[in-house]
Amino acid sequence: MVHRLGIAGLVLGIACLAAAPSAMAAVSGEYLEIRSCSVYTGPCFANAEMGVTGREALLAWKIDEGTHNGVDLAGLKAVMAITAAETLGEADKLEGSVKAVILADEKANDRQRDALVDFVKSRAGKLAESVQKVQFVAIDLKLDQVDMAAELKAGSDVAVRTRKLEKGDCVCTNEIVYYPPLTKVENYAPAFALEGRYSGRALGVSWSQPNTRSAFLATFGD
Repeated sequence: MVHRLGIAGLVLGIACLAAAPSAMAAVSGEYLEIRSCSVYTGPCFANAEMGVTGREALLAWKIDEGTHNGVDLAGLKAVMAITAAETLGEADKLEGSVKAVILADEKANDRQRDALVDFVKSRAGKLAESVQKVQFVAIDLKLDQVDMAAELKAGSDVAVRTRKLEKGDCVCTNEIVYYPPLTKVENYAPAFALEGRYSGRALGVSWSQPNTRSAFLATFGD
């Protein structure tokens, strides 16, 4: 009996070890977001922009490791461009007015493409309820979380560059993170956008918002 219990314990231990990789398969990586209004600003400036601008945003994910729907997505990137009928604030208060375009990494194979698009939709939640188009393009995304420096290019439609906020970027000395990021992220901090552009046609609107305090760098994980 002791011998049989020992074998059973060994089998159980092997089974647990075999299950470990899937338990560690959560998708994680780095995140970039830029809006068409300031996210780090004083309330008076934010109130002046509200209802006037801030209806557009770019959300970008750089996947370092993990699987989604059983498919390995390590090393892939994706971008979502969105526009709404109102200034983007809390995502759950937009009442279905958001339209989106997904630009996914052209390096993904067929299985990865489906999983990558579904990953974006799952991360974006209500923001991805009305996807107008999915495009597979070359995506180059570099992020430096220390210097808050990011560079993003997605096809010919998306270009973003950021830097760390500096003393001279403070205007009213009452600045706060007025708008939080639009998706679930960790370790987020605002950055200065040197360039922020979306020139695609699928949303019926394009925008360029350079030299504003309109970006976030962050990390994400399941």
